[in-house]
Amino acid sequence: MSDTPTTSSGRRSAAVAPLIPRTAVVPAAGLGTRFLPATKTVPKELLPVVDTPGIELVAEEAKSAGAERLLIITSPGKDGVVAHFVEDLVLEHTLAARGKESMLAKVRNAPSLLEVASVIQESPLGLGHAIGCVESELADDEDAIAVLLPDDLVLPGGALGRMAAARARYGGSVLCAIEMPSDEISAYGVFDVEDDPQDPDIKRVRGMVEKPAPEDAPSNFAAAGRYILDRKIFDALRQIEPGAGGELQITDAIALLIEQGEPVHVVIHEGTRHDLGNPGGYLKAAVDFALDRDDYGPALRAWLEQRLAKD
Repeated sequence: MSDTPTTSSGRRSAAVAPLIPRTAVVPAAGLGTRFLPATKTVPKELLPVVDTPGIELVAEEAKSAGAERLLIITSPGKDGVVAHFVEDLVLEHTLAARGKESMLAKVRNAPSLLEVASVIQESPLGLGHAIGCVESELADDEDAIAVLLPDDLVLPGGALGRMAAARARYGGSVLCAIEMPSDEISAYGVFDVEDDPQDPDIKRVRGMVEKPAPEDAPSNFAAAGRYILDRKIFDALRQIEPGAGGELQITDAIALLIEQGEPVHVVIHEGTRHDLGNPGGYLKAAVDFALDRDDYGPALRAWLEQRLAKD
């Protein structure tokens, strides 16, 4: 029997990687406008992928990679995301009294994962600004942070561990990329890279282009929402100018680090990425996760085959 731990979603989690930064940062201050009206009252990050909120899946990924603390960046009044990681003793007692052991284990999962704290981003001034808000929360000996965008589910697990190993070898910052078909590349941030002669799955970053036309894309390697950022990123964020809408872009800060001679690499992840940031991607993730489960998978697969046969 495998010793690899299993998450509440039924997926296998990655082995613990001791090199991961202690603090994992999850930006969750957005309004979730593409999911309105549902997100009037339910934060987008709490919408369930089958029965587990997306942000809990991201927290499981951080925990399995070896992170010790989760810093969730929220906006004023968006307290529900952090509350999901707080024990609900009344609910737990009720479930225990009714013998609902399976449900009880699910309810206890999120509070048991990591130390969780929140940081408020007072104004929606971009991902770079959001990441800059966590600097004062770090201990003096923390020289890097992991950043996991909750809209992205990167499967299978293990990307963060490989990124941490790449940082141990090269220093600097390390990002995650997935190779995409040319006809889909214009939907992503795309890396301009040069090969590493020692490892075909690690590439040095020369720059990054946001949503290029296919003919203008510098590569087929698209950003996958996972970063290990050297602490120097905070100095870079203080030096860049706001872009469109007055927002600070993390890509501009990374570009400045490259310009200043800091090493930036990408690890090419052999896997898939689900985009929970839009309803279409969210539905695909829910179906994919459900098909992978013993309790829902067989019946769902049979129904899908029957439904698709009608078209």
